[in-house]
This record gives sequence, structure tokens and C-alpha cells, in this order.
Amino acid sequence: MTRIHPRPTRRAVLGGAALTAVAVTAGAGTASANSPKGPASWPTEFPLPDGFLPEGIAIGSRPYAYVGSRADGAIHRYDLRTGKGAVLSEGAEGRVSVGLKLDHDGLLYVAGSTGVARVVDSRTGDVVTTYQLTPATGHFINDVTLLGDRAWFTDSLDAVLYGVPRGRSGEVTALPLTGDWVQTPGVNNANGIVGTPDGHGLIVVSSNPGKLYTVSLRTGRAREVALSGAANVANGDGLFRIGRTLYVVQNRLNLISVFDLDAKATTATLRRTITDPRFDVPTTAARFGNRLYLVNARFTSPQTPDTTFSAVAVSI
Repeated sequence: MTRIHPRPTRRAVLGGAALTAVAVTAGAGTASANSPKGPASWPTEFPLPDGFLPEGIAIGSRPYAYVGSRADGAIHRYDLRTGKGAVLSEGAEGRVSVGLKLDHDGLLYVAGSTGVARVVDSRTGDVVTTYQLTPATGHFINDVTLLGDRAWFTDSLDAVLYGVPRGRSGEVTALPLTGDWVQTPGVNNANGIVGTPDGHGLIVVSSNPGKLYTVSLRTGRAREVALSGAANVANGDGLFRIGRTLYVVQNRLNLISVFDLDAKATTATLRRTITDPRFDVPTTAARFGNRLYLVNARFTSPQTPDTTFSAVAVSI
């Protein structure tokens, strides 16, 4: 049964027990259990349905990718070994699926754009719970990461993060962003999100003007991450972290910037960039073995029912 939760109060206080439970988790954009290396014979590109309008991708410890649709919120599951996929969760009019993450218990946490976060059973495709985080207009629930006992969602049009309990029920926490955070009206701000290397906070990219911030889970205070070797991370979208290596997908620039973080994630030093002729506005990334898998959102192409889409893999 789907439960609709009202918008939470704008509070940022987490209990001490929740803070002590914070830990770096697999599948949350951190170093994960995906240790088996995908064989060289596995495909590095697979087609998505025409008109699918993909943006989010999630992979767990098994070789399956879950891709969400902006067109109708459908979720497809793909076998990384063959590139073949099928509908896992049916779409519906007015439904959107953007960022998503897969938990170890098989639950998918899905950012629903129009103020909504959904929890989907990755085995059956059933919607387990729906949270109405914000009003449907004036907000953009964009991306999600898993950290401690919560799934943390960004709102690209408001300076607030939302913590949804990991599981099938519980209360939502609203965490207003303060400190160094700069909210620019009329553009996408908070976008990709991952946990810090020590598991005690979050790293959030602001797409415009292209800055990285660390965020305290206790207070919501944001501190700008000093960049070395790069002026900014303009068009920053999905984030993925392995240890102290941070991958920033810069969508319309068709590249991934790879940064080395210091121990407290106060500084990010550009190590290299990854480009590929198959990139066509990639948005988010997920890892399996020694590959990152990305979806091409093709924002600069016509977004019609006949537009073709694909996901691609690059070696890391």
C-alpha cells in the first residue's frame, strides 16, 4: 500500500542515535561491494526505449542497472552482461523518475521531480511508499544518496535537503542549507549528492554557478569546497565517490571531472577528466567493477517520443 506523507516541518535536528549510526554505505556513491570486474566482453553501450527521457541510473552489488524515465516515471532494469532490459516499474501520467539509488535491502529510492520521493521494490517494481516532500510546483526533487539511516534528496529550486527514512515507513527530516551556500533564483542549484569520505556529512554540487559544498548533517551548514586545478564544476550533475576520489558528471560539457579530496573534503584537486565521443549530455553515473555507467539525457536534442537514448560505460 502506498502511503502519502505530508510535507515535513523545516527542521534540521537529527537525534544523536541517528548521527552515530551514520556510516559509508554501498550503492550511495561511495566505495561499494562491486568488486567483481565486468568482463571485457560485456557491452559498453545499450539502447534505452525511444522517448524514454532518462536521467538517473542505479546499480547495486549485482550486475543490473536501474534507469528512470522523465517521460512517465517508468523504471527499466538492464542486465549489464547482455545490455538487454525490460520494464520493472510501470510509468503513469504525471509521474517522473530522475535520480535514484538502490539500497542493500532491494529498495530503490527515487527522486520524483515534482515534490515527490518514492520507494520502489526492485524485485517487483511495486511502489512501497510515496513521500510528498514539497508542493508540486516551485520545487525540483532532483537527486538522492544513501547515508546512515536516511536517503537524502536535493531540491534544485530550494536550499533544503530532505532525509527520507531507509525502510518502509518513518518521518522525513528537512535540513535547510546555511553557511556558505548560495541559492541563485531561476536556475538549478543543488543537484548531485554523495556522502563525505568519513561518512559524517554530505557533498552537494550546485550546478549554477558550479560549486561543491560539504554539508553538516547536524546543522545544515554548508562549506564551499576549494577547487584546485579547476575554476568550477559548471553544469555539475551526478556525483559518485570511491574513497577520496570524487567523480563529477558535467552534463552539457560532456565530461567527467575526477577530483582527489583531502581527508575532510575541504579541498578537491583535479586529477583528470574523462571524455568519450558517445557522451551526449550524460547526467548521472553508477559503478560496477571497474566501470562507470552513465545515461545520456540528450538535453540539447529534441525531447520527443521518437528521440533515441542510450546508456554507456567507461573504464575507471
